Amino acid sequence: MLFCHPQPESYHQHSASYIREALAPFLKDEEARLTAESVCKRSPLQVVLCAATSPAVKQQEETLTYLNQGQSYEIRMLNRKLVEYTDISCKYVKSIVRVVFHDRRLQYMEHQQLEGWRWNRPGDRILDIDIPLSEGILEPRSHPMHLNTIEFLWDPVKKASAFIQVNCISTEFTPRKHGGEKGVPFRIQVDTFSTNEHGEYMEHVSSSSCQVKVFKPKGADRKLKTDREKIDKKALQDREKYQLSHESTVLKECSPWPDALNLSIHSSSTPSPVYHSSPTSCTFTDGNCSPTQPGELLMPACSDHLLPSSSPQDTQQWLQRHRFSPFCRLFCSFTGADLLRMSREDLVQICGPADGIRLFNTMKGRCIQPRLTMYVCQQQARPAVKPGAGDIYHALYLEELTLMDLSEKIAMLYSLPPQQITHIYRQKPSGIHVLVSDEMVQNFREETSFILSTLRDETTDGYRVVLK
Repeated sequence: MLFCHPQPESYHQHSASYIREALAPFLKDEEARLTAESVCKRSPLQVVLCAATSPAVKQQEETLTYLNQGQSYEIRMLNRKLVEYTDISCKYVKSIVRVVFHDRRLQYMEHQQLEGWRWNRPGDRILDIDIPLSEGILEPRSHPMHLNTIEFLWDPVKKASAFIQVNCISTEFTPRKHGGEKGVPFRIQVDTFSTNEHGEYMEHVSSSSCQVKVFKPKGADRKLKTDREKIDKKALQDREKYQLSHESTVLKECSPWPDALNLSIHSSSTPSPVYHSSPTSCTFTDGNCSPTQPGELLMPACSDHLLPSSSPQDTQQWLQRHRFSPFCRLFCSFTGADLLRMSREDLVQICGPADGIRLFNTMKGRCIQPRLTMYVCQQQARPAVKPGAGDIYHALYLEELTLMDLSEKIAMLYSLPPQQITHIYRQKPSGIHVLVSDEMVQNFREETSFILSTLRDETTDGYRVVLK
């Protein structure tokens, strides 16, 4: 173990060279091992989604599959290396299926987006499993705190088929709900784990995913037909630029989802809620509180800071949660204190410039500085006697100078679903209402204060926000 005890300040001046020398042989062997594995070892499992791919996708791009809302689609799992692959020695493996956002920006806002969806669809789930149609799976489960996740066990010696239903459509997560093709793409990801020596499903076996878009019932069939007609009208040389449509979608290998291992660990040590055909509604917990209910144990640790007292196992889980999975093997024996003692230059040399800087900033808990700070106060029904007397203002911190960022921050402050804020206006002294745009947000002065009022929009069943 490196640096198990505190050292004087003078000692840290020589720590960088010491760490590099100590890790140099390991890094060389690790690089050679990873190169060899990438050439000769593929994922032992093949996962296929029984839905046709779109022909309107260019050759160099990722496949795109259209799904109908609420329709059951089969996911087939096959151990394609059953003979030569011997690492899967357990009786059963666990697969975790989830529907996540394809867009990176929406991934960072996943909690807020799911909260808004739950607000509009109380009691519903984003992802369900059709048990009567499924075959070869055991103990299908869904987590009340994870509306977009289901899991089950299956025998890797046999084939397994799980029928899933995606209950949300792509346009439910777009501003002002643009129609059809403007919906955001999702990803269907399957992470599979085998048991360790303690019988816990913690040994990662395989991860694969594909890109999908979800339409209203029969909308996917119409869109697929339109794409085929569009390609058929093109010249033969232009058709060669596009991929052929296949009746099934093969999920391609990918990195494990950041909280997949953490979810698997908790679900193996605590009973998971069994799937019900009519799931009960659930509430999201505050990210700054400690879990008190059994179901809340499925959520990641709330403080989420790497501590000097973190054990090697805690450090591994922290790395997984923050998307540093490729470096888990490298830091497998490091405690929190070991990582925290490493300098920015050490991490850049070990992990590369991009991941090294990100790891250093994440460990130090550095926050993103807002580009604009503004203060808002909700308009009171009865005005105060003196101007400003009794008014309480809240600060809004915008990381992006966009109307979307402003709308999301207002929605979070006043517990409104972000999708229900249809327009934001700025009321001028003359009384006219000016529609707020990205350009107007970019010209707001720092620490400007507004009186904010929300009006119900009967035509769209949403809200209009007025800034005075």
